[in-house]
Amino acid sequence: MINFRVADMEGLLKTLQEEGVEQVGEMESYDFGKFAWILDPEGNKIELWEPSPGNEFPGGMDME
Repeated sequence: MINFRVADMEGLLKTLQEEGVEQVGEMESYDFGKFAWILDPEGNKIELWEPSPGNEFPGGMDME
């Protein structure tokens, strides 16, 4: 399963739902962040993660 770090979980989930993307289960919150799961068009599960403040990985990855 692939995991994407997101900045605004609630906003993203709302947008994805409006676009017809299927969410798997409910969003879950932990001390280290929020997690949610969606399905891609082929049915593959994708994990979304919004880190809580102070739990971000330094540096990150430049996607340009």
